[in-house]
Amino acid sequence: MSDEELAQIRKRKLSSMKHRVSDEQRQVQAEQQMESQKQALLSKILAPEARQRLNNLKMVKQEFTESIEMQLIEMAQTGKLPIPLSDAQLKQILVQLQSRKRETKIRRI
Repeated sequence: MSDEELAQIRKRKLSSMKHRVSDEQRQVQAEQQMESQKQALLSKILAPEARQRLNNLKMVKQEFTESIEMQLIEMAQTGKLPIPLSDAQLKQILVQLQSRKRETKIRRI
């Protein structure tokens, strides 16, 4: 291989790496933008106490809380939720959703 060929290969690899990095950056920015929009909607939907409860729950059960957040946004957009949603109302919704979920317990004998 000549020096020219090596230089071209390096140049192609460098450009592909740059494209990959820029794609990843765009993806991260899009995710951050969606998260900020979601948080803005939740701040309009939830009362401060309910928002704090949801944030506390998010520390323990992140996936469960994210699904609840999306459900709350959808319900608010369709008009099925009173706005702002109080802490007591959020508690009722959480209890209803939690009761639907079955837990499997394994007991050793």
